[in-house]
Amino acid sequence: MLTTMMDENLARLCAHRNNIHRYRRLLATKLTELERSYIERRLQEEQLAMETLSSKALPFTLPASGSISQTVTETQRHV
Repeated sequence: MLTTMMDENLARLCAHRNNIHRYRRLLATKLTELERSYIERRLQEEQLAMETLSSKALPFTLPASGSISQTVTETQRHV
């Protein structure tokens, strides 16, 4: 059951990622303002959907790049 759910979530993440890449490629082409605004809106929707799904499907986080050195420093203080 858990494996099936993970597989489905990974498939959804891949679909969102592919859509995001497709919309970015389209934005690099010559478009009307109406087309551009539609694609930009769809891109934002796909990014939000991907972020939401990834936060639910992959609930672990890594420290931001700036906070890695801070974390190391704090860890050294406790040793």
